[in-house]
Amino acid sequence: MTEAVRYEREGSVAVITVANPPVNALGLAVRQGLWQAIDRFAEDDAEIALIVGEGRLFIGGADISEFGKPPVEPYLPDVCTHIERSTKPVVAAVHGPALGGGCEVALGAHYRLAIKGAQFGFPEVKLGLIPGAGGSQRMPRLTGVGPALEMMPAGGSVTADEALEIGLVDRVAEGDAREAGLAYARELLESGAPVRAVGTLPRPADDAAAFDAARALWQKKSRGEVAPLRAIDAIEAATKMDLDEGVREERRIFLELMETPQRAGLIHAFFNDRKVAKLPEIEGIAPRNMAHVGVIGGGTMGAGIATACLLSGLSVTLIERDAAAADKARGTITANLDAAVKRGKLPADRRDATLSQLSTVTDYAELSDCDLAIEAVFEDMAVKHEVFARLDAVMKPGAILATNTSYLDVNEIAAATRRPSDVIGLHFFSPAHVMKLLEVVVADATAADVTATAFALAKRLGKIAVRAGVCDGFIGNRMLATYRGAADRMILDGASPWEIDAAIKAFGLPMGPFEMSDLAGLDIGFMTRKRKAATRDPRDVVPTWADAMYHEGWLGQKTGQGYYVHEGRKATPNEAVKPLIEAARGDRPQRTFTPEEIQRVYMAAMVNEAAKVLGEEIARRPLDVDVTLLYGYGFPRWRGGPMQWADTVGLPALLTDINEWSKADPYFWQPAPLLEQLVTEGRCFADLNKEAAQ
Repeated sequence: MTEAVRYEREGSVAVITVANPPVNALGLAVRQGLWQAIDRFAEDDAEIALIVGEGRLFIGGADISEFGKPPVEPYLPDVCTHIERSTKPVVAAVHGPALGGGCEVALGAHYRLAIKGAQFGFPEVKLGLIPGAGGSQRMPRLTGVGPALEMMPAGGSVTADEALEIGLVDRVAEGDAREAGLAYARELLESGAPVRAVGTLPRPADDAAAFDAARALWQKKSRGEVAPLRAIDAIEAATKMDLDEGVREERRIFLELMETPQRAGLIHAFFNDRKVAKLPEIEGIAPRNMAHVGVIGGGTMGAGIATACLLSGLSVTLIERDAAAADKARGTITANLDAAVKRGKLPADRRDATLSQLSTVTDYAELSDCDLAIEAVFEDMAVKHEVFARLDAVMKPGAILATNTSYLDVNEIAAATRRPSDVIGLHFFSPAHVMKLLEVVVADATAADVTATAFALAKRLGKIAVRAGVCDGFIGNRMLATYRGAADRMILDGASPWEIDAAIKAFGLPMGPFEMSDLAGLDIGFMTRKRKAATRDPRDVVPTWADAMYHEGWLGQKTGQGYYVHEGRKATPNEAVKPLIEAARGDRPQRTFTPEEIQRVYMAAMVNEAAKVLGEEIARRPLDVDVTLLYGYGFPRWRGGPMQWADTVGLPALLTDINEWSKADPYFWQPAPLLEQLVTEGRCFADLNKEAAQ
């Protein structure tokens, strides 16, 4: 018996305890321990076995320290089957999350008890996989195919009560898992309950309509991701095969997916989520106190920031220019909280108490007790200077002054105060109470504990924070301007906005660049071009058709007309844009683009600009770029991020393309020095991530 699994006797009950802190992950020692415990149970005179987890949960799934390493016996599918084939009854008492392999171990038992608060699920598709230890074969035998089709392709989960309702567990109890499990095991003994192996239950009914509907849904939702559709295939196998054959088919699909680039991309993203906040500059630095936040500006962004802070338990004082605007902001925030209640993000009985933590006022003096102020006003440097001068005058020593600017120079904003070390950029993405990304823009004078506080705040808000340096647009919007520039050049060369959007969605993004422009508002792009006009290089391309659209009053969704004509949720190409584009093309030579060519140009521009961002240390690591694009810009998670994509397709080939395109447009297609260096040295972006971790 390994130390990770204990075997004890409680009268006629053998208690098998998984004790592998912190989450009882199914590493080798646990798998060996469970196997040995079932062997010992077979040999002694205990009449029933109880499997429980020590600590805060039952079994937390796979051991991430084993990811990427060759598997070692006993394999988890065999462990689950070994439990199931016990000739004496086995009960699993589940508390806390039982996800993936943890759920499969429970399904290997003959009876399942769930403690209130338990959670059952199969998140494997989020790593590019499917359940690999019999989950797709055993669950449908208990629940039918419907619940399995709802859960597995989505990587979803159910509560203890929901699990009981669909037949995944036999009973729900309260209290301590061990004590409740012992009581249930003794009750089963007294009633003469037999061994009831899930694998011996009849195959679930083959519901062709349900499988057709599930495939249609996930072909649309997955946007090129393979694992959800393969999960459906595995569930369908349960309707056609006996358990042993079905488990082999499941394992075949699982191992096939293990070798795919999608699985590599999702694993890359999984680990980056855990690495992105690990920065040497804030290691061991204590964050400042954070209880009361001020927000300046109650528009969509300011109201969203205030909502996010309220939902995390912070007190918020929001400043607006007058009482009417303050009342409107309160109304917006109230509606946001009501929506959070509907989504299950805020308990209904906490709604009023949460709203009571909000104060909407017009006097900056009300911010004097705030620990942090976040401005979310108009993107104009003069306006920012005025706001920060007023904040500097009223806020207490040690308070942090943050700007939510999307583009502007945070160093210049900090210079408007007498405390530049307390100034930082906190670039939220709209809607701020929903979007996960927070760019933490560290200015030249920003104190280390201010940066540490920003990362601590992001964690409290449930956001993914990425460190960025100061430049126009920081990481994400700087890159956006470049790959959007590539799209504009393709329009001038012969592609239509709608062809480009379709190709980019086929690549896996939720929308193309011109759909995004309509969503954000074409006035945003116009104002950005106007802001940059004085410093624009004369060799740059200006989308004059987009300026003409602005002057026509075509601002996208907000006016019902942009690159698309918007009627409710329906959007159709706006044919009236074509003459504007033709006028911009002039006598420029035209060509056709395949979807693959559009994707290649778009992505090469993205990667080349990212390499410049890295070379200038605006982003410190390639993983910072990947996380930014995944959480802020809808980059398909299964591709891992643009840096992971570039490594997958090969940097030498990308550089060759860029050098070829630079012959016709040397201004736009200037190869990034870092990209050239990596190709010369035979290295890739992943190597830079490894070096940063050392």
